[in-house]
Amino acid sequence: MTENNFALFPNSLKKQGDDSLLIDWNDGHQGILGWKHLRGNCPCATCRDERDKPANPFHILKPSELVQPAPTSLVPVGHYAYRIVWNDGHDSGIYTLESLRALCQCQECIAKKTTT
Repeated sequence: MTENNFALFPNSLKKQGDDSLLIDWNDGHQGILGWKHLRGNCPCATCRDERDKPANPFHILKPSELVQPAPTSLVPVGHYAYRIVWNDGHDSGIYTLESLRALCQCQECIAKKTTT
C-alpha cells in the first residue's frame, strides 16, 4: 500500500519490443523496465548473494551469460508479485509490485532518483 492506503497494482503488463516491459499502473503511471535491468536486480537469495560478492576479474562467462536476458513467462504470485522465468533457466526471483515500481526506468522515475 502507498502512503494514502491506496493499493498499487498493474492494470496491464505488456512486452515492449524485445528488450523491455511496459506496466500501466492503476494510479496512472506508465512504467518501463528493461529485461536486462530486471534480470540484474533479481530479488532471489542466490542473485542477491552474487551481487554482494566482489567482482571476479578472472570470471569466465558461461554460454548462458552471453545471451540477452528475456522472459519466457511472467507468472502472478497471489495479488502481490510476479515470478519471472528467464531464458537462462532462472526462475526463483519473485518481484513484488513495490519492487517493480521501484525498479522503474521511465524518465519521471529516473529524474526522481537523481534528485533524491
